[in-house]
Amino acid sequence: MPRKKVSPSNVISDVTQTLQTFDLLDLQQYTREKAYSTTASKDFHLFYVGRDDVHDILKYVLSRASVSLYMNMFGFDDPELNDILMQQARDPSITMMITLDKSQAAGVHEKKLLDSDIARDPVKYNTYFVIGQSASHQISHTKGFVADGKVGGEGSTNWSASGEGTFVGGRNALGGLGYKAQNNTQTIFTDPDTINRFQTELIAEHMIAKAQGAAATTGTPTARARPMGATNRAASSKRT
Repeated sequence: MPRKKVSPSNVISDVTQTLQTFDLLDLQQYTREKAYSTTASKDFHLFYVGRDDVHDILKYVLSRASVSLYMNMFGFDDPELNDILMQQARDPSITMMITLDKSQAAGVHEKKLLDSDIARDPVKYNTYFVIGQSASHQISHTKGFVADGKVGGEGSTNWSASGEGTFVGGRNALGGLGYKAQNNTQTIFTDPDTINRFQTELIAEHMIAKAQGAAATTGTPTARARPMGATNRAASSKRT
């Protein structure tokens, strides 16, 4: 039985809602101003946690992915977004690669969320989800995705109530009882070159993390160097 929609922006139960005709203008409803500037880019927009409704922006895009989803997320503690991913993982028409950071996945809240995924469908979880580190065994600090090869997202936003500045209490404006918002940014972009290059990077990061898991199982050490042509990324060991 399909799950009910959790909110208007989450259309995971409606297969007719896709990204095939996506336009960045679709997301201006989630900005504080409810409209973009007349000089705004047609293929890139920067949103601000604590000012714009980033939680609904993420739900809007991710719940409409119907072909593929490549993602690496550092902080992963959003039950609704997680539920979207797990429903997509159980859809054989969607290709997925989900990469999570080893240090964060071991945290109390994230571990509980991931354990629930394993209990729900261990085969699909183990097929699409990988937990690991960077090629040089530092944190996997990327926070982004490419959906359907059409829409990308990247920024400083971790998936959590304060990381996204989740609107609470049924409000459609900032604030409310228990409202918290970190200073974070979230970009959404559609230009083909960035989409292609970022998707390639996300696949590379996933394969590195997957190889680390295989090496841990067999006791074989993994190489610390990135694949030729891949971009090195410096990362702090402290969650940011």
